[in-house]
Amino acid sequence: MITMANLLSMFILMEVVASGFRFGVDGLRMDYYIMSCPFAESIVKNTVNRALQDDPTLAAALVRMHFHDCFVEGCDGSILIDSTEDNTAEKDSPGNLSLRGYEVIDDAKEQLEDQCPGIVSCADIVAMAARDAIFWSRGPVYDIPKGRKDGRRSKIEDTINLPFPTFNTSELISAFGKRGFSAQEMVALSGAHTLGVARCSSFKNRLNNADANLDSDFAKTLSKTCSAGDNAEQPFDATQNTFDNFYFNALIRKSGVLFSDQVLYTTPRTRNIVYGYAMNQAMFFFDFQQAMVKMGKVDVKEGSNGEVRQNCRKIN
Repeated sequence: MITMANLLSMFILMEVVASGFRFGVDGLRMDYYIMSCPFAESIVKNTVNRALQDDPTLAAALVRMHFHDCFVEGCDGSILIDSTEDNTAEKDSPGNLSLRGYEVIDDAKEQLEDQCPGIVSCADIVAMAARDAIFWSRGPVYDIPKGRKDGRRSKIEDTINLPFPTFNTSELISAFGKRGFSAQEMVALSGAHTLGVARCSSFKNRLNNADANLDSDFAKTLSKTCSAGDNAEQPFDATQNTFDNFYFNALIRKSGVLFSDQVLYTTPRTRNIVYGYAMNQAMFFFDFQQAMVKMGKVDVKEGSNGEVRQNCRKIN
């Protein structure tokens, strides 16, 4: 006769096996904090929502922060670490100097440390904040597995692995391919540029070289922007605080801001992907959320390979 205890044990075993198949064996789980810090997700979401109500432009910043974190040393919160006398950290590299939103992560971390000290990693907070920023901006709804540990390394030289705004399509495909992404996933992730702005310093070379793939009227717009200096900002598309597919429509009109944006449409290998996303926002949303979940698993730290920082700006 099967006892209630045996039934319970069998149920738990089935859940564990199912979870293993569902989320892989990388230690990440959708319900990672369900017992240890049940309000973790709502704390992060409420913190992000408050910040975005005050400054909607932070949505793009939080998504970009997650990307820059995962592309260097994996999704381990290394982008958050401050430089010291002995070490220049990732955040102080030229490609990261324009990153913003660190105070949002600090705010969430402080609340989480009050609620459940030493439980929720900074890497998970960054990943959750990006997801919540996308949802707040009317983007796709998706969930991410949690359980990332924080890394102990953050060095400026590692940021050489970040894609540059001057990359052509082959270079982009190669950079993303090294992290396991297909060309289609690369284009989908590039769609994050539907949020935010680019600084003149990252696209002014297109104006000097008379880029043939740049609409002449849009070139005048960019020139006007750059007349205010290298730090002047140009929105990637007409709805810079709304997550939609306008970015891809801009590429079709030869109005991509960065060279690395526009080449996605001028290159035959990726043109049809761009066109598909421009015509079908639902398809873009689906592919984007799938790619974001995948990106959030890049080279995650587990067990003793990482830690849960008490302060996101420094290792324990």
